[in-house]
Amino acid sequence: MVQRVSAIIPGMKVRIRFFAIARERADRSEVLLDVPANASVGQALDVVGLQFPKLPAILRRSMIAVNREYVERDHRLQDNDEIAIIPPVSGGAP
Repeated sequence: MVQRVSAIIPGMKVRIRFFAIARERADRSEVLLDVPANASVGQALDVVGLQFPKLPAILRRSMIAVNREYVERDHRLQDNDEIAIIPPVSGGAP
């Protein structure tokens, strides 16, 4: 089941997908988010950080993809975009 999260001024819907530690900290794999029209990725991530207090530090270090393309946080969103939050990974054998 996908949780719906609303910003203050709804204008469009985007899907947020969490991976790795972000998924663990959010305790879910995805949410639907209402954001203002013409919102940026950064603005959407601010809303996510407010709704999921364990995520802000991870969000600051994560790569972000919109519709499977890496983007900067000033990228403008469109209705029904999919935002993937991809945290840094570590580990492996030397």
